[in-house]
Amino acid sequence: MQRDTNGRREDYEVREHDVLIIGAGGAGLRAAVAAAEHGLSVGIVTKSLLGKAHTVMAEGGMAAALGNVDPDDSWRQHFMDTMRSGKFINNWRMAEIHAKESPDRVYELEQWGALFNRTPEGKISQRPFGGHTYRRLAHVGDRTGLELIRTMQEKVLATDAKVYMETTVTKLFKKDGRVVGALAYTRESGKFVQFKTKAVVMATGGWGRIFKVTSNSWEGTGDGVVLAYDAGAELVDMEMVQFHPTGMVWPPGVRGLLVTEGVRGEGGLLRNSEGKRYMEKYDPEKMELSTRDVVARANYTEVQEGRGSEHGGVFLDITHLGYDGIMKKLPTMHEQFLKLADIDISKEPMEVFPTVHYTMGGIKVDSETCATNVTGLFAAGECAGGLHGANRLGGNSLSDLLVFGRRAGEGASAYVTESTHSAEVEENEILTEIGRVLEPLEKKEGDESPYLMQQELQEAMMEHANLMRTGDSLEEGLGKILALKDRLPNVKVVGTRLFNPGWHTAQDIRYLIQISEIILRTAILRTERRGAQWRLDFDGPDDELGKINFIVKKDEQGEVGIERREIPPMPEHLSQLFDGKVVDMAGGEKRGAESQF
Repeated sequence: MQRDTNGRREDYEVREHDVLIIGAGGAGLRAAVAAAEHGLSVGIVTKSLLGKAHTVMAEGGMAAALGNVDPDDSWRQHFMDTMRSGKFINNWRMAEIHAKESPDRVYELEQWGALFNRTPEGKISQRPFGGHTYRRLAHVGDRTGLELIRTMQEKVLATDAKVYMETTVTKLFKKDGRVVGALAYTRESGKFVQFKTKAVVMATGGWGRIFKVTSNSWEGTGDGVVLAYDAGAELVDMEMVQFHPTGMVWPPGVRGLLVTEGVRGEGGLLRNSEGKRYMEKYDPEKMELSTRDVVARANYTEVQEGRGSEHGGVFLDITHLGYDGIMKKLPTMHEQFLKLADIDISKEPMEVFPTVHYTMGGIKVDSETCATNVTGLFAAGECAGGLHGANRLGGNSLSDLLVFGRRAGEGASAYVTESTHSAEVEENEILTEIGRVLEPLEKKEGDESPYLMQQELQEAMMEHANLMRTGDSLEEGLGKILALKDRLPNVKVVGTRLFNPGWHTAQDIRYLIQISEIILRTAILRTERRGAQWRLDFDGPDDELGKINFIVKKDEQGEVGIERREIPPMPEHLSQLFDGKVVDMAGGEKRGAESQF
């Protein structure tokens, strides 16, 4: 029993692990397996339930150059597709590692029990996806992410890793520049837990909940990236937010719910209200299988120019597959539309519109070990940046989770094994953080509702940081977010710690505001059209901006510090892969570049 800063006695539990993993999606679970294989004590903290991770929303497949369907595929072509899609601001070493190691991770998952669709010869089947040169996505119908989580969950439960469900981390503790632990509370009871640890792997996913229309579930509030930022970690590419081309638009209660790219991979056609197949106008070569940024902008433009559907979307038609074909390849989509929208997609088209789905930016990590610039802190999965550059290829997320989840686990294990760890967190530091977390419940004054503030934030981001952006609009949006930031100290919630969603939202809104500010500030500085950053007040990509990443780090005053950092030149063994063309790091290739729409 301890005393907090108000003199009141406050109880908290203490748990100790060699490696603490925050997040239980694909990256976190793969990191846990890697660390457990080294005989280390592993703790996994998830604010939701085990098996509920956003990984399950990655439905279409896992990109890996297996060559099962198209034998000409190779890691080299996968690497080139990834760099082209990212408009060459990717971390090329991460892209190389990802392309080389993805096949091993797919086969490993199969060995652990994943049941993939098969070719007639019995090999793992692969489907086409936007931006991929070859059919490359290993898939389990249209529920690949769910199968990944199911398999990894069973693998983790076979280890000695301890899982803490419905537990929210609020702060990372440091001693002598190293991460040495974290504070968390249980969402059911509100009891606090201090985690003592030698290394932390951040694997908390993205932050789609800063937008009103998103495929992300309630957990996607960016906890991990702000926890890392507050601890001194560098962030990269934060202006790059991916709008998936196809989310549901009707009924309103499910607006934004993901419609897998697998629909287009299986031959789905996009049409406007005039019945015209319009992708020929935006990318005549790849059509519906263009990269996500191009297709999303095409869908958005058709609606903006008055050729949208009744409910403000466009039509995605897969009826040619017939009922049997759809039930074989897209059963989840059939059930989703039938139950939620009373539409049989084997008989009529879907209405779809872009929805916020993924973030390319995140915590900057070392390509080999996934270590951050903060000693003892590692990161993997969607909360880590670098691999995807300005636009992620569909299917690269699931292989990313496994490739770099494993590397993060290995990196953390090596750090724990090779370093000396004896630091203790000061008692007062723990109690101060407990007091901060409890403040919205205990303050006498304050009239700000965290729910209404989140709603205001989402509306501001939808209006000012959407698919198409301008400098003036971004500046206006930043003003609105900073005004919300000023109101944060006035957030007050009623009730007790028990089962109190208002209290949880009071924690989330701090993360959401910080992330939104960072996104707007970096988007203002990237004055060009590149991938997901599409500035209407500029005509195209900027040569100089194509050579840099924007690196964000909290400055000495506690404000957002932004640095322009030059991208290291691509080594010859990689640059020469691009068909002998001169690679222009600013805008892609000098010849034969993809659609700049």
